[in-house]
Amino acid sequence: MLVYLSISDFAIIKHLEIEFHPGLNILSGETGAGKSIIISAMNLLLGARASADLIRKDAKEARVEGLFRLPMEHGLANLLQEMDIPFEGELLIKRTVSRSGRNRITVNGSMVTLAALTRFGPRLISISGQHAHQILLRPENHLYLLDDFADLSQEREQLAAMVRRYRELKEKILRIKAEIAKAEERQELARFQAQEIERAGIRPGEDKELEAERTRLRHAEELFRMVHESYGLLYEAEDALVSRLSQCLKELEKGSRIDDRLNKVTGMLREARVYIEDSAYMLRDFQETIEQDPHRLEQVEERIHLLNELKRKYGPTLEDVMAFKDGLTDTIEGLDKKRQELAEHETSLKALENQISAMAAQLSEERKEASRRLEKAVEEELKELHMGGTLFRVHFSDPLQDKGGGAVVPAEMIREEGFDEIQLMIAPNVGEPLMPLAKIASGGELSRIILALKSILAGRGSIETVIFDEVDSGISGATAEVVGEKLLSLAGTHQILCITHLPQLASKGHSHFLVEKEVVSGRTQTRIRELDKQGRIKEIARLLGGKRITERAISRAEEMLG
Repeated sequence: MLVYLSISDFAIIKHLEIEFHPGLNILSGETGAGKSIIISAMNLLLGARASADLIRKDAKEARVEGLFRLPMEHGLANLLQEMDIPFEGELLIKRTVSRSGRNRITVNGSMVTLAALTRFGPRLISISGQHAHQILLRPENHLYLLDDFADLSQEREQLAAMVRRYRELKEKILRIKAEIAKAEERQELARFQAQEIERAGIRPGEDKELEAERTRLRHAEELFRMVHESYGLLYEAEDALVSRLSQCLKELEKGSRIDDRLNKVTGMLREARVYIEDSAYMLRDFQETIEQDPHRLEQVEERIHLLNELKRKYGPTLEDVMAFKDGLTDTIEGLDKKRQELAEHETSLKALENQISAMAAQLSEERKEASRRLEKAVEEELKELHMGGTLFRVHFSDPLQDKGGGAVVPAEMIREEGFDEIQLMIAPNVGEPLMPLAKIASGGELSRIILALKSILAGRGSIETVIFDEVDSGISGATAEVVGEKLLSLAGTHQILCITHLPQLASKGHSHFLVEKEVVSGRTQTRIRELDKQGRIKEIARLLGGKRITERAISRAEEMLG
């Protein structure tokens, strides 16, 4: 339950502190005193969006603190443990909103995000006010009310996760199909290019080898002449260098017998003749290898032209051409992988479609079974709230009605909430046809329907505190008395905070807080105080008779308080 609430610099509230009690807590005060502002501040503790406009003029930030006392086995205990938030039976939530729009939120001293706060905030307090009226009048919200009653929220979330996965998978399949379509357009060209390079049978460095060969073939005749003449000068001609060197050696050998100082030069020349003879033999062999083949030159020219074309298209180097071919192979193989991936995803999608259809059908059956229990429960509650004879029904629309009906709803028609579309229908008076709530229910009837639903739902969840704002809208007299009794009954199992203008409701409270507006130093501000017995008598007398409190009103207030 909510034990303590502190609000600072929020709207017209400068600072106030409230200590709430178990049972039925009544908040009353004149219109505009700030009762609804207190509820708005509480909403911040539950994860509501904050605006800098809510910060009191001249203040830098607004602060709201709430202390909750919960049983250790409360449903939030596990969630708090998952979030590494210490919990020993109390939960202190602090939220600060600055003018820059930044939020600072702590739970038991641990910093948390707004998203984290919204996970457990609504499980602490249930607030019913004008917003609850609006929710009840919108058919799109009725499904959530039914699921809360039937404890089907977890199943709905499981289905929602599957539907989100289904949509993601469909988008992925469409994306892969588009990629395959583009790849198929490129594949024909890729195969042609790969075959063109493959047919060429190129090998690394081939172009450089061919260019060297072409140079030799183009100058073969000239090269042969050079080598042949050089061979003749060294060895074959009458005055060849080897012959003349041999004559020179004969003379020097004679001279060295006369003077041995010629031995060294004679040895050097003898060695030189060996080198020259070897060189001559090499030239002789080399000239035999010189190829003068115009046909081969033509072949080389054609091959070089082919390689140059490939380099122009896919180069600029032959190595680049070969790398390009490897890339084409990857492209072709990648397309095959994409097709395989597509087939796998389509198989998964089909299986997921079947799972979604089956789960949605099961969820729908559970909702229909729960709807009959809800109808009975609401009618019983309304009977106690002076709406006996009221018919309350949960109407289900056929999702396949436009398609001629059918047993299985296809997955593409199933929303995250399932395929059910429901609307709460009511006939407040005997003999009247069932009509949507928005078309038939008066303000007083809506207030009692909300109270009936809250009473039913409160008994099914772990929410400790229920707040009613404007539950007295459109009611008075005996009906207000009955609503008060219902609130008092509900307060036997829950902490109830009720904002009211009706003395019939205010008199039922276990504790009563008065919200007042006052002017301090030229500034309006809201304050709150808990009333004692005399204060309660005076406030209920005011609610009975207005600003002018009579002895009769005082007497009636005392009577109502017992």
